[in-house]
Amino acid sequence: MIISVGTDLVSIARFKQAMIRTDGFLKRVFTPDELKLENGEPRAAISLAGIFAAKESIAKALGAPDGLSWQDCQIKYADSGRPEVKVTGRIAELASLKGITNWHLSISHDAELAIAFVVAEGK
Repeated sequence: MIISVGTDLVSIARFKQAMIRTDGFLKRVFTPDELKLENGEPRAAISLAGIFAAKESIAKALGAPDGLSWQDCQIKYADSGRPEVKVTGRIAELASLKGITNWHLSISHDAELAIAFVVAEGK
């Protein structure tokens, strides 16, 4: 059963500006695993913008309550390339209270935009 959905659209140009002008932005928003590719190389801004949109989508699916931590939501990728959601802390607590047991996530980017759409599923 679908419990809620969330979506977010990010301007990649504005995201790049935030990366440059805001001290600590990347470390505050992304986990160390999200910042690097499997080979240890830094992840490109276009990909990080998509992950950012995914995290925003998850917050929206939860109703965007106060007290959420960016670090309590990690976006990982399966070997197939499909994005996966891992939640901990306050986000996991809120998801449990809402009966959310699974997250379905899609991320895409084209030209100067990144978009994410999430479906929160429960029993």
